[in-house]
Order: sequence, then structure tokens, then C-alpha cells
Amino acid sequence: MPTSGIRPLVAGNWKMNGLRRSMDTIEALSTRANEEGVLEALDMLVCPPATLISLAVKTVDTTPIHIGAQSCHPAESGAHTGDVAPEMLRDVGASYVITGHSERRADHGETDADVNAQSVGAWRAGLCAIVCVGETREEREAGRAVDVVVGQLAGSVPDGATAENTVIAYEPVWAIGTGLTPTVEDIAQIHAAIRQSVADRFGAEGEAMRLLYGGSVKPGNAAEVLSPAHVDGALVGGASLSASDFMGIATAVKGLVDA
Repeated sequence: MPTSGIRPLVAGNWKMNGLRRSMDTIEALSTRANEEGVLEALDMLVCPPATLISLAVKTVDTTPIHIGAQSCHPAESGAHTGDVAPEMLRDVGASYVITGHSERRADHGETDADVNAQSVGAWRAGLCAIVCVGETREEREAGRAVDVVVGQLAGSVPDGATAENTVIAYEPVWAIGTGLTPTVEDIAQIHAAIRQSVADRFGAEGEAMRLLYGGSVKPGNAAEVLSPAHVDGALVGGASLSASDFMGIATAVKGLVDA
């Protein structure tokens, strides 16, 4: 349930999916978002592969849908073959960047310190960082979920985080792309712990920071898994590749706002 006074965010992470023809999905999303009035109640964001960011920005030119990136290098420029600087992302129209997604942590060995540096770089370029945290199945079964997530927050979120430059996304690693989801009680427990952690550290800015849930969010379960307190929207993976499914999730969030 979105926190009173906080505008929800529904963000889509396309991961390594999408070609130029995928702009049809963004066009359909733009049309439906306008027609159904969801953008009056919440923000929507699509994070396609870096190859499509510029084209996606042009596609949503007349619609207040935001376009973001999935990762960035912390430096402004330099000898970093294959990497993309935050300034480059901003230059082509991105306004957000995801940092610390579990797939980046696992596939590329990114540490909390790396995520921290990437987030600082994002701020430098004028991007909002969506900092991801989440426990593995083994950590949850060992009763360490809260400790792991709070520890990741401490290391991954830089000093100076505000409600404007930072979003926190809780994505339990074991729920990403598996079809498995935590119980509503589990989500409520973690989000309450995240809110307490950022409020203790950043005061009023932490109280106003948007906290997203991600992990097998679909139109059919969105109203339930996004219903706990301090859940201010969703970070959506596979379902964001379908305009219909993504809109279904956005509509569910609008329903929670209107309730």
C-alpha cells in the first residue's frame, strides 16, 4: 500500500530483451496509460537495454512515461571498454538507472561498495538511482533476511540519499523470475525494516523515499503483494515486456491508491 503522500512508481526492467521493433510495446503502453488515466495517480518507468534508450525516449516523447537504464559505470568517462557512464545515459534521455540488481551482483560480482559508487555516479549525472537489495533462499531459511537486507542498504546506499535521488527496490533473489513470491507478511516485514533503516539514517528524506517490491509481480498477484504498508510501487521484470501485463500491474497500484 503506497505510503500517504508518496507518489507510487511502477518500473519495468526489460533485462537483456528487446529490439527496435519492441518500441511497439512502449507505444501501446503510452497509449493505454493516457487513455486509462493511470499517470494521474503514479509514475511509470521503462528500463530497456542501453541500445534502445534513445529510441524509447523518442517513443514516449509526448507521454510522461520515464525511461531509465539497467546499470552504469561509476566514472564519468575513461578506459572502461564496454561500460556506459551515467552521463552517457543522461545524454540520451534516461532519468533513472537501476543499481545493484541481484543479477548484476551475481553475474558481474558487483559488491555493495560497487553499487554505492554507481549510485553516486548516477546522482552526479542527474539520474535517480534505484538501489536493489534482497536475500537468497538460503539466507531467508536461515532467518537472516532482515539482517541481510539492512546490511545491503548500509553498504549500497550512499550518504546524501534523498527521496528525489534514490528509490529502494526490495527483490528477494529467490523470487526473481521463478514464479515464487514471499508471503504478504514477509513483504511487510522487510519493507517495514527498510523504512526504519532509511528513516533512521536519512530522517525525513528516508520517510519520503519510495520503496518498491519486485519478484515475480504479475497482474494477477499485484494487488496482493503490493498491499502491505510501505510498498510504494513495483519493480517488474518479465511482465513489463507486455504492455497489457505491465498496465495490469499499474492499474492494480492505482486501485490501491484510490482505495
